[in-house]
Amino acid sequence: MSAVAQAMSRFCTPEPVFGAVPPEIIEDTLIYLATENEQYLNKLSDQAGCFKETKIVEFVFLLCEKWFLDQSARYQAVEIFERFMIKHVEEIYNSTRESRVTNEQGEGNTWSTLKAQICDTIVLRLVSCIQLASKLSFHYNIINNNTVLKFLQSIDYSYTKQDLVESELAILKALCFQINVPTPLAYVELLLEVLGYNGCLLPMKQLHKICVHLLDLTYLMRNIIYDTLLKTSIENSTPSELQIAKFLSVKEDFMLLAVGVISTSAFILHPEYWNQVVEHLNCITGITTESILEFSYAILKHSIGTTASRKNKGTRASENYIDPPTK
Repeated sequence: MSAVAQAMSRFCTPEPVFGAVPPEIIEDTLIYLATENEQYLNKLSDQAGCFKETKIVEFVFLLCEKWFLDQSARYQAVEIFERFMIKHVEEIYNSTRESRVTNEQGEGNTWSTLKAQICDTIVLRLVSCIQLASKLSFHYNIINNNTVLKFLQSIDYSYTKQDLVESELAILKALCFQINVPTPLAYVELLLEVLGYNGCLLPMKQLHKICVHLLDLTYLMRNIIYDTLLKTSIENSTPSELQIAKFLSVKEDFMLLAVGVISTSAFILHPEYWNQVVEHLNCITGITTESILEFSYAILKHSIGTTASRKNKGTRASENYIDPPTK
């Protein structure tokens, strides 16, 4: 096989197959994911989302593409990195608490030193998270240390294989070896499966492709999309600090993200079926119609422009896709 053919075979991700899983397994999986999502939100860190900045997400996505990893790996890597960095920073902060208490004048210098240490290893941690994500799946090649070292050397980092092993181990220990967490893509694909069994008339494979594109977009434009969602939901362009703090759980809600992405994808693919999809999503997840509409509006506004998003928002009354919501 030629080098080009080998690369193409590695890059081609198997298409999802819908309708092949028994309903009882789908139901059990849906309950499991809903429970996982709820438990995660209940113990959410105040710093959640701090390490999902656009530059970080873009770096992970581009490197996953370079190494021919599929969509699930890129989201997994971002989530592993986010959870590890929060734990890592908290541990460093707590370990220096005593010295900061006894020497208040040196607090600024201490934090500057710690911040520098964290920044020095951030690329190594990102690459290690991608490596770990590649090991969680069985249908594509695991990224080995030689590949990682070659990449790091190309951007002027001098690490050894031992450094890579220690970095992976540090991440695993910090997260108590619990790195196989559900990603938003898992929620999207499961909900699409449920929609298919519920008689949704949209072609699931086409809908899935749009969903993946919009999920990428939502990760890359996370702050601006959720900022629009917050202002839309409170009907105020200047949210208070308390409203912003309470909104954190909304930004980290994978089920809500999946529902918003599917709803928006359905609107783009076949607007005439959009009402049906939203009603199904409301029944499946319990997320209100109004919340689904607001999320769809926020994504549309920053994906295909304001004209379509205004049309989407206006359909509540003018086109009667959805009954007018009551607050």
